Amino acid sequence: MDRLKDKIAVVTGSTSGIGLGIARLFAAEGATVVICGRRERKGKFVADDIRKNGGKAIFHYMDVTKPETVAALFSDIGEKYGRIDVLVNNAANVGLPDGSVEQVTPEMWDDIFNSDLKGAFLAIKAALPYMRQNGGSIVNIGSMASVGGDLGATAYSCAKAGVDMLTKSVALQYGKENIRCNCVRPGLIVTPQNDAYVPQLQKDIFLDNIEINRYGRPEDIAYMCLYLASDESGYVTGQVLDVDGGLHSHVATSTQFRKAAEASKK
Repeated sequence: MDRLKDKIAVVTGSTSGIGLGIARLFAAEGATVVICGRRERKGKFVADDIRKNGGKAIFHYMDVTKPETVAALFSDIGEKYGRIDVLVNNAANVGLPDGSVEQVTPEMWDDIFNSDLKGAFLAIKAALPYMRQNGGSIVNIGSMASVGGDLGATAYSCAKAGVDMLTKSVALQYGKENIRCNCVRPGLIVTPQNDAYVPQLQKDIFLDNIEINRYGRPEDIAYMCLYLASDESGYVTGQVLDVDGGLHSHVATSTQFRKAAEASKK
């Protein structure tokens, strides 16, 4: 359990859901984890819980849409530890209004881009000076929404497509300084926080198209992030990796053809 031994890891948006799963696994693997987000009470609880279980963690407030809080986070952590080895960009303001091109206002567009793309850009920019001396690993959490057009999440899918390209740009520009950057695109991840809010119809549609017969869990994403954060992936950079149960491994009509084949056997 020492895959991240002695590393300083910042996991943004780590007070719940996928970010929480990543933070707990990183701490179990020996990292000192910086829990950060807007919910101070919840964040301190998470950090305390990790420490009670033998890990190392602290909480630092950060709102991904407020540049001054992003800058303060990395300045404080860099001063405290002298370096940052791992950055996982998971934070985003969920539930922001979105829609079709006609429905999305310029203000809605800006809100989502500030949350889902600009926030990651600002965090990377602030972390780079603390990674230059010893190298580092940056893991951006993207989305399957960037794979193709979306019926009702225009701004979100465009912002997440930007995360894919930001990943490649950072990998290209800083690879010679031993700073790696990769992106993980989750499929449908069901968490205690979102389970009641994901309509059953949506779950059924996804399950029909997932090649593994279950929904994703936070730990599925956490283990991929662990690999990318560790020295085991030292030759991996600039990659956009789908962790989606095979959702995008086939053409869109595969589910229908499978059902037709099963019906013909009856």
